[in-house]
Amino acid sequence: MNVVDKAILQRWLRGEPIAAATVVRTSNSAPLPAGATMYLTQSGTVVGGVSGGCVEAAVCEIATLVLDDGCPRIERFGIADDAAFEVGLTCGGTIEVFVQRIDRDSFPEFFQVASRSHEPVTVATVVRSSVSDRVGLRLLVRDDQVTGSLGTPALDSRVVDELSSIDGTTLRRYHIEKESGDEVTEVFISVRRCAPRMIVFGAVDFAAAVAGIGSFLGYHVTVCDARPTFATSERFSIADDVVVQWPHRYLQAERDAGRLDGRTVLVALTHDAKFDIPLLRIALRSEGWLQRPAYVGALGSRRTHADRCARLREMGMTDQELGLLRAPIGLNLRAVTAEETAVSIAAEIIAHRYGGDGRALTSTMGAIHPVDTRNAPAGLVPTSPGPGCSTDS
Repeated sequence: MNVVDKAILQRWLRGEPIAAATVVRTSNSAPLPAGATMYLTQSGTVVGGVSGGCVEAAVCEIATLVLDDGCPRIERFGIADDAAFEVGLTCGGTIEVFVQRIDRDSFPEFFQVASRSHEPVTVATVVRSSVSDRVGLRLLVRDDQVTGSLGTPALDSRVVDELSSIDGTTLRRYHIEKESGDEVTEVFISVRRCAPRMIVFGAVDFAAAVAGIGSFLGYHVTVCDARPTFATSERFSIADDVVVQWPHRYLQAERDAGRLDGRTVLVALTHDAKFDIPLLRIALRSEGWLQRPAYVGALGSRRTHADRCARLREMGMTDQELGLLRAPIGLNLRAVTAEETAVSIAAEIIAHRYGGDGRALTSTMGAIHPVDTRNAPAGLVPTSPGPGCSTDS
């Protein structure tokens, strides 16, 4: 479940019903990933999107029906034969969108699930079923507590047992054997883990911009500096935490406490050897880490970086360990301002995460996004309406 616009949360708090349309399956070059959600209010306000504009109007029509009768629906959109007149995707991909009505009675946990929170939560929703009145049923797992149900204890147990192997979103099909025949159910599962950590070392001008873009990308952002004059919440109001401590001591304490994992991003902006060297010695060494950080970058000129590497080699660091350091930090965007530099750093973090090369798309060939076949359609279960809804349309 994505973080939701405050205006939608406020309407939900007032008791207004909202239609939520979520991409539950994609194939080929879909414009947005599974989990992308568009919300429609009774007054016609639209927030979010499912396709970058290709099929939003058609989804709004479905959402209006769902708001009126409360029956969840699922719709598949592929490429239109005549893109000028038919509803469809112009990118050649396929998406399936599940639309449900949300209000305080039907989804009392919505605020905790959808608001910006760093707490882990999993939402599993039945989007198709051979038993029609199960469509729309929901199960939540939070703090090892399970609430709701997908229709049967057996299905609930199977989904909960598989959560440890799921990261992000997935659509899974389950067969439950019954005397009357197999019950087939498709469940969309969205796992929101604790937000990944971004620790920005150095309370310098660049840090505010990096903290802002890190927060925008969904990181839990901490700014750390040993100088209390600079490391203040007033200067870094966008950050989740501002810590006054020597960078290397804070990093080691967080690592040893198990609060960092393989998604953690470390950004050193001090370009001062007395801070950088002890910090990077901990960040780049494998000792003490259960999972190495996903990204370690350091600001500074090439001369600064050469001196930094020489100092670290004198301390026994290997070329392989130094090769983990992204420095000078960021992609070559010719950035000048702090904000532009933050964009170049964020771009490198994203490219590093997904294996991008940072080149302009106009200089590349082939698919923009790699084909993900995990959620490709295969023998789809017929669409079923939700609880209490007629199968007639």
